[in-house]
Amino acid sequence: MDPFDGPDSRRESAACNATEDEAGEPWSRFSAWIQCVCVVTFDLELGQAIELIYPHDVKLTEKEKTSICYLSFPDSYSGCLGDTQFSFRLRQSVGRVSGSWFGEENKYNRDAPLILQKELAHFYGYVYFRQVKDVSVKRGYFQKSLVLVSRLPYVQLFQSLLQIIAPEYFDKLEPCLEAVCNEIDQWPPPVPGQTLNLPVMGVVMQVRIPSKDDKPGGSPTRQGQKENLLPAPMVLPTIHELDLFKCFQSVLIHLQMLWELMLLGEPLVVMAPSPTISSETVLALVSSISPLKYCCDFRPYFTIHDSEFKEYTTRTQAPPNVILGVTNPFFIKTFQCWPHILRLGELKMSGDLPKQVKVKKLAKLKTLDTKPGLYTAYKTFLHKDKALIKRLLKGIQRKRPSEVQSAILRRHLLELTQSFIIPLERYLASLMPLQRSVTPWKTPPQVRPFSQDEFMATLDHAGPQLTSMLKGDWMGLYKRFFRSPNFDGWYRLRHREMTQKVECLHLEAICDADLLSWTKDKSEVEIVDLILKLREKLSRARKHHLPMKEELLEKLENYIQIVINSLPEDLQTVLHKH
Repeated sequence: MDPFDGPDSRRESAACNATEDEAGEPWSRFSAWIQCVCVVTFDLELGQAIELIYPHDVKLTEKEKTSICYLSFPDSYSGCLGDTQFSFRLRQSVGRVSGSWFGEENKYNRDAPLILQKELAHFYGYVYFRQVKDVSVKRGYFQKSLVLVSRLPYVQLFQSLLQIIAPEYFDKLEPCLEAVCNEIDQWPPPVPGQTLNLPVMGVVMQVRIPSKDDKPGGSPTRQGQKENLLPAPMVLPTIHELDLFKCFQSVLIHLQMLWELMLLGEPLVVMAPSPTISSETVLALVSSISPLKYCCDFRPYFTIHDSEFKEYTTRTQAPPNVILGVTNPFFIKTFQCWPHILRLGELKMSGDLPKQVKVKKLAKLKTLDTKPGLYTAYKTFLHKDKALIKRLLKGIQRKRPSEVQSAILRRHLLELTQSFIIPLERYLASLMPLQRSVTPWKTPPQVRPFSQDEFMATLDHAGPQLTSMLKGDWMGLYKRFFRSPNFDGWYRLRHREMTQKVECLHLEAICDADLLSWTKDKSEVEIVDLILKLREKLSRARKHHLPMKEELLEKLENYIQIVINSLPEDLQTVLHKH
């Protein structure tokens, strides 16, 4: 038997080998947070146009620049006067990812919660748009957007940053922007688990970067102040969580349905009166299945100019698994074949309670003045939680603060997701080979394949009923979930983690074994083969950042050296060169 064959890593990009320290590169600290800052303006000849990109040497493709232009202005239907903030997400041009991804950014992703990892294939855009009357301009309006482009989904942090810098920028223009970027270039990098002080324009924002080791739903412990900060810091309670209650107050009675649609990765269009409501609602929906990662595409704000418009609106195939946030009523006609459409209006009150949108048949979605509603034929698998809805509505009447209402909502959604995912995690753990079956001289045993039937058979005694009071067809929901991209994404990730765990156990077993004794009665060919395989294993452990103590890896390196030294000199020379 071949002792050390593990998963084939040769397909991994050669870029994985990039280990050089990039701290010396210009703007490397800045780019740990923000890719670039763009200023988008309205040009009478060109329409929306990029006026400025900073730092100046940041390379965006023409396609990316065009997308940023169109996504940085509210649709003309939104009629946004004054200042408006919203977010978007756009697909990166193909072939952009560089070797640097495997350095610091890979380390960040290893320690960050799944939902806060840096995106490899998308950029987020955080927009501060100003439209005010200005007689000195031909059209009579000053229209400009300041946009932060980043790979990080830190919506609260970046929107708070824009509130500080955008009003100043609109007054003082480029020199002000240059000063801000230089300040950001002095920030420490975002390290999961750390509380950081981030100075900008005389304000110090204090933020805690969440870590994957944080207890879900727990409130993060704040580190004590290490320095006497003047002025007192502006403490952001979260870098990414939205005000869920504000986002969902007109759909509280449909929370169960929306959670299921997200869990199953169903195609959904959110039609909203402004890009702010559109982007916040889409991001809130995506976060509703946390800590499960939403593995489908989502666009908090989407326009007809988007390069994916044709791809998403073709009628020759089923709608893709994507959530689109839109504001242009034209989309009602375009998306008539989509299975789920949430039409939101401005919030209306019924007495002292927010008016709840109704579930309506898709056939009723015809005209541009379609009423707010959830247009779908979807029937939920689980019953709605009436006690939760009652509690939230009572909270409105008692004027309970929005952040408390949001915390109640977030806890409910978290517990619901955990009730659903715990049986899957428990079954997955049973697929791991037993530790005692991992021995140094045999190929490590494989993780057993996932069997849907076998999993379903565990539900009677270890199903969601152990942790959730919600009644309904849980089995039907699991069966549908198995066909969704979210199951596929969750399983791939967990399977990779388990395979790496087996590889770590195998490496530990090798480190505890007596390699020299093993080589005593082996031929030179077998020993050389062993050395090459051990080296390969060691290199893979480092390249893939396997969760192993460095001293164990060093111990294995020493073992390899001892075995090499036991060979004839000519072979030693060859192996040292190899």
